[in-house]
Amino acid sequence: MPNLLNAIGRTNLRLLALLAVLCLAAAPLVGDRLFAPAGLRSMAFQLPELGLLSLAMMVALLSGGLDLSIIATANLSALAMAAILKAIPDGTSGALLLAWEAAALIGGLATAAIVGALNGTLIGYLRVSPILATLGTMTLVKGLAIGLTRGGVVSEFPPEILFLGGGTVGGVPMPLLLFGLVALGLGILLTRTPFGVVVALMGSNQQAVRFSGINTRAALLRIYVVTALVAATAGFVMLARFNSANASYGESYLLVTILACVLGGISPTGGFGRVGGLVLALVVLQLISTACVLLDLSQFLTLAIWGGILLAVSLIAAVRDQLRPVLATLRGPLIRPAAPRGREEPSC
Repeated sequence: MPNLLNAIGRTNLRLLALLAVLCLAAAPLVGDRLFAPAGLRSMAFQLPELGLLSLAMMVALLSGGLDLSIIATANLSALAMAAILKAIPDGTSGALLLAWEAAALIGGLATAAIVGALNGTLIGYLRVSPILATLGTMTLVKGLAIGLTRGGVVSEFPPEILFLGGGTVGGVPMPLLLFGLVALGLGILLTRTPFGVVVALMGSNQQAVRFSGINTRAALLRIYVVTALVAATAGFVMLARFNSANASYGESYLLVTILACVLGGISPTGGFGRVGGLVLALVVLQLISTACVLLDLSQFLTLAIWGGILLAVSLIAAVRDQLRPVLATLRGPLIRPAAPRGREEPSC
């Protein structure tokens, strides 16, 4: 049992229990509509956008930082991709069309990498606070995106691109497959590579990492580039789903990504957290959102429920941490030490 607990994790067990409670509570209210094929399909198409942005925020939080520019980065990457796609000459087809589409994807990723490198330089080399650096970058990038497009929408893309946002493979929506691939890849990167070790150490004690000989400046640069690249994938999914790109898409997701990360067990101060916990937290939030839609409840009530759950989970964790020393003190006198070998324990 302890091995199973360690494998799953306490946070994941709590989230699974919360998920079971929500399913039982929602069943009599919405009937089988929530878990009908249409309901599951709707959730599968909606979750990846917030999920990919939350994965991007997770990387920054694990390192002890924060990235407020992920939404702006996603939109600018989508607009860069859209600009290349709109430049495809009429009548282009076959391998040449695929080459143009690949160039669009690379262009979007390159745009995100530049924004991430800017954040990493400000935070790692110039020692600017992550909040101030990414807030400034967010404003700069959004202003640039609005200025280049004059606030308009760029739309009408090739069918191959739209397939990434609306197609299915074996009945599974493509956005969900993309989210799964990114989550799996990021999980491996953070737990099975030196980069992941450095991210966790940076979040735990950046000063100690610096004294150990690791180049923390270069590490922060890489961390924020990875964060921006993950955010760019969210921009691609939104472009493909909506068949358009705009500088203001997904703005309501920013604070929700932080909520999802904290609910999923990602430490706000860095160093601790798992991708699996974040995925479960996203499922919980999506389940609540879909149930509220089916019940015709206000979107603001959904946000209130999300916030209430986060507060409840945080309160339970805080009370548990406060009671742990007290319980250990009370349990101590009840545990009688074993008698030394060769001597009998005195009887009462």
